[in-house]
Amino acid sequence: MIETLKLRKIGNSVGVTFSKEFLEKLNLSEGDTVFVTETEHELQLSAYNPEFEKAMTIYREGSQKFCHALKELAK
Repeated sequence: MIETLKLRKIGNSVGVTFSKEFLEKLNLSEGDTVFVTETEHELQLSAYNPEFEKAMTIYREGSQKFCHALKELAK
């Protein structure tokens, strides 16, 4: 899916606006956070948070390593 977006002045900044249909398709609404990843030739816009994924990976490793201790603490 490709959508052409125009850069527009918003106060002292510049932003883009998304069509209602595009926002509905991506399940996004006003106030949601999106992340921009810059590669060599493009920008990627995503709801994916790489820092959250890193934290979840650390959690999964720790919860497996200490599963017995966590079960005891949950009692």
